[in-house]
Amino acid sequence: MIGVAAVRDRWVSFLGSFVAVALGVAVVTVSGLVLLSGGTGVPERLAGAPVLVRSAVGEQVGGTFREDPPWAPERAEELRRELAGLPGVAAAVADRSFYAQAVGTEQRKGERQGHGWAGAELAAYGLGAGTPPVAADDIVVDRALGFAPGEPVTVLTALGPERFTVSGLLDGPGYYVTDARAAELAGGVRVIGLVPGPGADAAEVAAAARSVVGGEGQVLSGAARDALTPKADAMTRWIGSQVLTAMTVLSAFVAVFIVSSTFAFTVARRRREFGLLRMIGATPRQVRRMVHGEALAVGAVGAAAGALLGTGLAPAMAGVLIEAGFQPPGFTLHPRPWVPAAAFGLGLVVAFAGAWSASRRAARVAPLEAMREAVVDSPAVTRRRWLVGLSASSAGLACAVGTAWASADSMVLLGLGTAMGLTVGLTLLVPALLRPVAGALTRPMARGRGATAMLVRESMLTAVRRTSATVAPVLATVAFTVLITSTVQTTANAGTAERTAAVRAEAAVVPRDTPGLSEAAVAEVAGAAPLSTTVYGGEGRTALSAAGVSPDFEAVYDEPAPGAGTVVITAAVAAAHGWSAGGTAVLTLEDGRTERLRVAAVVDDSLPYQVLLPRDLVRAHDPSALADVAYRTGGAPHRPAPELGAREVPVAEYVRAADAEEDRLVWIFTLILVAMTAGYTAIAVAATLLMATADRAGDLRTLRLSGATARQVLLAVAGETCCVVAFGTALGLAVAAPALLGMVHGLRHGLGLPVELAVAWPWVAGAVAACLLLGLVACVLPARRHLVLARTARR
Repeated sequence: MIGVAAVRDRWVSFLGSFVAVALGVAVVTVSGLVLLSGGTGVPERLAGAPVLVRSAVGEQVGGTFREDPPWAPERAEELRRELAGLPGVAAAVADRSFYAQAVGTEQRKGERQGHGWAGAELAAYGLGAGTPPVAADDIVVDRALGFAPGEPVTVLTALGPERFTVSGLLDGPGYYVTDARAAELAGGVRVIGLVPGPGADAAEVAAAARSVVGGEGQVLSGAARDALTPKADAMTRWIGSQVLTAMTVLSAFVAVFIVSSTFAFTVARRRREFGLLRMIGATPRQVRRMVHGEALAVGAVGAAAGALLGTGLAPAMAGVLIEAGFQPPGFTLHPRPWVPAAAFGLGLVVAFAGAWSASRRAARVAPLEAMREAVVDSPAVTRRRWLVGLSASSAGLACAVGTAWASADSMVLLGLGTAMGLTVGLTLLVPALLRPVAGALTRPMARGRGATAMLVRESMLTAVRRTSATVAPVLATVAFTVLITSTVQTTANAGTAERTAAVRAEAAVVPRDTPGLSEAAVAEVAGAAPLSTTVYGGEGRTALSAAGVSPDFEAVYDEPAPGAGTVVITAAVAAAHGWSAGGTAVLTLEDGRTERLRVAAVVDDSLPYQVLLPRDLVRAHDPSALADVAYRTGGAPHRPAPELGAREVPVAEYVRAADAEEDRLVWIFTLILVAMTAGYTAIAVAATLLMATADRAGDLRTLRLSGATARQVLLAVAGETCCVVAFGTALGLAVAAPALLGMVHGLRHGLGLPVELAVAWPWVAGAVAACLLLGLVACVLPARRHLVLARTARR
């Protein structure tokens, strides 16, 4: 009860903690609801079949999303016949997909919208006009393309543009040709759809199908069919989950940091109050329980507000994520009441954790503190604070050293570890650093004329706790802003330089509004045009990115090209599967057939592919394979016909364009993290300075009674705020510097290229300016109000 009453009476002191907990719980609620919601639903082109059988799932390396290995052609047909003979099954249809795109339209990389006509029976939409395809050059297309039955249409395939005649129109997406034509253009079969007969029970059909398929595949029915969502959508969801997870972790860390800082300052302001409680008989345990009660009261109200806010904002946030590219189109949000309830519990834990250290400090207040009329902060740092501060700083520096020698995957995590460790460590050690550093920063003020400058300097050096509490959030704001933005910019520049340096070519022919280059688009390019495909190998039939290359590939990447019956693999693949040069690798290709190939060479992992195969071999097994790029190593500039969907650009431009979508997502991710961090710490800056100014109302009145004008008092308050922001900025830069320097060293060592540190100064300046503006508003306006009230009272 005492804790609740204290919160009610001193609500200004707990405002920052309340907002921090509320925002943290809101972020956790939104993230949880989005992460635990379903995908985009069953793909439209398969939604008409209540039971779908897919091939056995292959092992996926983390962060990669590739199609599962297909059945062998003979086994796919045998399995289809067995499934077609089950009771209640009217038809069993093998889905065959291949690359098809009408000239003048756009497609995403990886999309294969061409299908055999039998597959139309699996779709949720049907023939809207015309007739099914009968001749080899007949095609049924989406009504939205604007064609009419009988009209000619040019469709891009893996071989090049082909002329078809529109025989019919669909009420949904896709290009459907005869089954015989689809067998020529498509690779292997991964999905067999089961269409039940009249009155048949889909559950019974699914159960019967499982007995036939066994371990060779997976039977899906009902909502489980959304497992067949396109891999591009699955990757988009994975990227979105990384963003939401990072948001959750960062918000929890910053919320604990702010609550801890706010409660520490609140306890420091109330030392006389705790001394009085001790004097009338309160035990240290009771004092701790009172502070814990205050924290739980703030946490309960803040968590409840955050849970409601997060639940209300979740649909809007889902829309923003779809627009930004972090969730696929068609993503739907499903309400789960236990998510906000769990977030509410996490908010209580965050509030309690943040106030734990402050409660111990409050319990150590001696009864004699109540006898003090004036309190001058002691600059001394306790032994425990020294120990924890130095330990956290040492851990941060250790992460910085590790960053200098870490792999690319570990570099970002170690950089964040550096920032977190040094932020916590320096925050704890600020009282010890305050006198020497702040003294040096404010020394010119001591030599200036007038009392204002001297007042600013002495107020900072005397009120150690107040200054330390206001420096901490500025430190965190600048540190994380510098670290996050500069890391992204530096690594992006390094990645572009690495990929550009790895290629020796005069120019690059790249896709234009198409997912890849057809054979016709690269036929006249004097150079190498690797055919992109996927192969499957090892005990888990791991999906591996592969390319079919010609001997010209050696001139581009200075790596050996495989000959007939051989394969070239990267060192990581060799280590994962126990393959070595001269040995044999058994690989399943796109059509489901298996090849035993001799390992001609093991190369480093800098290649953009994990496996290199002879180009003719890939084309024979993957009729729908496209080239990601064609490198021109000689000859005249290539000017492909417009209908081929290709253009020639400088290599550096291609490298930048290839990463453009990824860079866009990364920068949006960066903006979200920086906005979250800066928003949290801005709240802390404003709340702490607001508390500090309210606590100084008596001091401000004393200054006026001593002869200071209102303008001088306000200038002193503003000057102190500017010095606090400058001090916090200096410490924030000191926190970010080791992580960034370690990262640059690691990139130089790993890439063997001259990598320069790129500091995003506009972002840094914006963060500092925001802290300064909020600080001045939170200090000057309340101070002015106190002066006006004091003048009114005297009248």
